[in-house]
Amino acid sequence: MVPSGFGEAEFVEKKSRFIGRLWPVETEAEALERIQEMKKRCYDATHNCWAYIIKDGPTRFSDDGEPGGTAGMPMVQVLQRENLFNAVCVVTRYFGGVLLGAGGLVRAYTKGAKIAVDAAGKSVKRIWNVYYLPCPYAFYERVRLEALSAGGVIQDAQFGAEVELTVLLPQTGAAAFLKKLSNLSAGKVEALETGKVYRAFPMGERSSD
Repeated sequence: MVPSGFGEAEFVEKKSRFIGRLWPVETEAEALERIQEMKKRCYDATHNCWAYIIKDGPTRFSDDGEPGGTAGMPMVQVLQRENLFNAVCVVTRYFGGVLLGAGGLVRAYTKGAKIAVDAAGKSVKRIWNVYYLPCPYAFYERVRLEALSAGGVIQDAQFGAEVELTVLLPQTGAAAFLKKLSNLSAGKVEALETGKVYRAFPMGERSSD
């Protein structure tokens, strides 16, 4: 999965202000650019800790002056638990005068990364089979539900003499969907594969409307 977009959120812990930010990136160079941007923008912050994971590339992090292991690594672990790649996270801290201790710092930077992930949202990025699927209105709702249960996305629906759907299905679920489609319509509804696309869809997005 990848971030759906930019996300930002903040909280205060014992007078210290923590701001978590997350971006989708394609390369390590882009991740480093985002980190440098934040260091310049938040030059007056006490710490700008960061972590990134690049698919088929490096995973790196920095505590940026916090005690070793209390910031960057917990942030990486959040990204890993969320199954995110091609993501860079920066958690900025403005010190409030009260020490948090090692455990408190781990919890704070973990929270900073997690709320940034939640603010950005997550998208599934994979290869999808694209199908043109015309069907009578009587079958439309059942076909739609079967496509969704197979992990598919209704990319487009045109309502004319019959419903003409453009359905994207993950490769792993396509065969089972086509079999169900044939069974539920007694062979009356058929899908024509028109190609493949590699793209991300936000988790929970299941239709074009």
